[in-house]
Amino acid sequence: MIRIPDAEHDTLRLAERPLVVCDIDEVVLEFVSPFQDFLKANGHELRPRSFRLTGNIVSLDDGRETSAEDVGRLIEAFFSEQADWQTPVAAAAESLANLSGHADIVFLTAMPPRHRDMRRSLLGRHGFDYPMIATESPKGPAIKALHGERPHPVVFIDDIFVNLHSVREHMPQTLLINLMANPTFRALAPHPGDGVSIATDWPHAESLIREHIAA
Repeated sequence: MIRIPDAEHDTLRLAERPLVVCDIDEVVLEFVSPFQDFLKANGHELRPRSFRLTGNIVSLDDGRETSAEDVGRLIEAFFSEQADWQTPVAAAAESLANLSGHADIVFLTAMPPRHRDMRRSLLGRHGFDYPMIATESPKGPAIKALHGERPHPVVFIDDIFVNLHSVREHMPQTLLINLMANPTFRALAPHPGDGVSIATDWPHAESLIREHIAA
């Protein structure tokens, strides 16, 4: 059984085959769109002018920018109610089911571990029954601990370039895929950097992964 330092996770046992590790928010579950709805229901609005949340959330009462501290509280409240708001990203379930016949699938989320049980239940509701790791530590060391020195291909999918770069630093042989469901924020996102493939959607990501595994 595999243990990942500084993480809460399901039982992890990998087969002798490729590994596909997926972020969850904006990759497997919608985040930005339901968070926008959540904010409006709680007296705020997200006005995307740059690729971040802090600085782009305002009060509906007076239009004032919401402080970083209050943004943090809103995100925490959203995760506490995520089961009522978040839905699967289009084609994620189908693509992962297709890939699961050729590779082990593991979810790696940066969400605070205290919300792990709710997220695990939400994923199961939508048929995402793959093992999940919850950690606020950098993702590169987590994947290195998970994959170890196995000779099999490894893939990592995330919407945030910092996470992709962390994996590139610790596991340079990894196929890195940048995928973000929300089109508005995707257009505002910085380029993820050299060595990162940009997927337009899940069918595109599936194609990239299949090519990597076949090679």
